Amino acid sequence: MTDGPLHLIKLSVGSQSVEGLARWQAGQLAARGEVIHPTRRAPRRASEILAGGSIYWVFDKAIRARQPILDLRIQPDEEGREYCAIVLDPALVATETWPHRPFQGWRYLGADKAPPDRSGPGIADPEMPAAMTSALKELGFL
Repeated sequence: MTDGPLHLIKLSVGSQSVEGLARWQAGQLAARGEVIHPTRRAPRRASEILAGGSIYWVFDKAIRARQPILDLRIQPDEEGREYCAIVLDPALVATETWPHRPFQGWRYLGADKAPPDRSGPGIADPEMPAAMTSALKELGFL
């Protein structure tokens, strides 16, 4: 058990960067009025996630951003099959770049394993290219 809310971690599929995900989600927000990430399986630990959890996005083998999770709704798709709609805050929050291997689906992420938001002293320069930040982290310099 960890202190703080439980989070989800997900590999971003279809967008190669935080900016690309933001553009795609802006279109979804304009069309639907909310940002939803659909998934076949609903998290069983929903109450822990809804207590302040976020979805952490992995791009190019590293966690780079997160979005607060507003709701988890079970609803039918166009063919009547149920899925879980992860309702997200439209604001993407940049995080410190932390290396992470690729995986399928989503996973739980404890608060103690989540990277901090990108702000304050002692973090990588926000102007530093993401690939350089990842390489320096892998070498133990950041």
